[in-house]
Amino acid sequence: MTAAAADQAALLRLAERLRRLEEDGLDPRHYDIPPDGLAASDPQGHQAALLAAAGEALEDLLHGRARRMRGRVDIERDPAAHPLAPWLTELATAAEPAAVIERAATLHPEAPVLRRELARLRAIAAAGGHVPVPADGGTIEPGTTDPRRIPALRARLGVDEPALVAGAAAASPHYDPALVEAVKRFQAAEGLEPDGRVGRLTLAALNRPVEARILQLRVALDMRRGLARPVAERRIEVNVPDYRLRLIEEDGRVSLDMAVIVGRATRQTPVLRTRLTAVMFNPPWGVPQRNAREDLLPRLRRDPRAVMEGGFRIYAVAGGARVEIDPTTVDWHSVSAQRFPYVIRQDPGEANALGRIKFVMPNEEDIFLHDTPDRHLFRRAARAFSSGCIRLEQPMELLEAALWGTPGWDRARASRAIAARSTSSVQLARSIPVRLHYTTVTVEGGNSVRIRPDIYGLDEAYVRAMDAPRQSQRRVAAVDSSVAAVPAAGR
Repeated sequence: MTAAAADQAALLRLAERLRRLEEDGLDPRHYDIPPDGLAASDPQGHQAALLAAAGEALEDLLHGRARRMRGRVDIERDPAAHPLAPWLTELATAAEPAAVIERAATLHPEAPVLRRELARLRAIAAAGGHVPVPADGGTIEPGTTDPRRIPALRARLGVDEPALVAGAAAASPHYDPALVEAVKRFQAAEGLEPDGRVGRLTLAALNRPVEARILQLRVALDMRRGLARPVAERRIEVNVPDYRLRLIEEDGRVSLDMAVIVGRATRQTPVLRTRLTAVMFNPPWGVPQRNAREDLLPRLRRDPRAVMEGGFRIYAVAGGARVEIDPTTVDWHSVSAQRFPYVIRQDPGEANALGRIKFVMPNEEDIFLHDTPDRHLFRRAARAFSSGCIRLEQPMELLEAALWGTPGWDRARASRAIAARSTSSVQLARSIPVRLHYTTVTVEGGNSVRIRPDIYGLDEAYVRAMDAPRQSQRRVAAVDSSVAAVPAAGR
């Protein structure tokens, strides 16, 4: 190091900055930061140990601490974007090495916003956390009076909006207009319907532990480190826990933004990268065996005729051939769910689970985008209802965009193909990259942080990988990611 860089005061500032790595979502205990007292007794040893600790922290800040997680193909690091060697050289020669660490910590444009929110939530946690709102007693409606729950609600929101608990208002049992508007703002920030009614979902969001949000912010900061650049072409991005699909043009403009329905926790939508290659009109649905066993078998036991009237056909295999059978002739109570011997197919039609349009994107998980007859579910704030595939709020809009550039095809011709009620398909002239990712923390409008529930527990798995010792971190990351994954099937 140069004489200027070896200045002990600068080295002590570097040590102090490393002890504040928790501001960046990292744990300072992972980096063997030497005590300041060593600087006086062994200056060279202190300097060497400090630079070693700073080098490890620098690598994590540049490339992410959890770098390889099996099953998380949505997190693609690009170490070449910020090569470590030049940063280490700068760290060793800089007059103010702490500034090098700070610059690495804020490389991603969203890092300062996320760090501020992390600091805010940590301050709340240090003060005892959020005031819980009692969840019993049903929905809290605007205009009601509740001397037990309304003050708790007011205190919970008053952490972010102190005016709500100023003066005599703090103990008011009335769900007055000012508090209603505060609830609406909270609901909007949480992705809930901003109706001012405090029901089950709003109460769950209000009572989500602040520690869980801190965990998610730590993950959010680490996930953004060293990310590869997005593909330089038109692409589809589906954020699973945010229940949204966006079509992003080459220039970064979002040309289509819609709600989606994703897989429930027991049938998770996987993260993956693929390409949209074709569209099928009036698709039949080959019911996956898991859906047949768990969903349709109970319905067949109750009313096989109703299942048949829903367009489902039941096939048995006899002599190597598939033969259609009448479901009303089978004793479904004697059929084993573990050894389900039938194949089920649903014909195209109004009741078909895939709706009228299926967007084909080849992948090993057999996941696709599709229409749905269950349009009412898009009004729900939490939309994890499918068996893994992704149901679209605006299938015709995506269809029109996908067909762009395919000779002879436009929305009018596609509408005619749908109206024909027969199954047909078209290969897209220009396939579209598709990325299904799992990002619970987003930054809206440049400075507003939204934190969605960790519906599949992938953030918990990620933070375990972050907090594992360095020598076993990669192995733990792979194991934890695979634990959370549940194979998806069907729709």
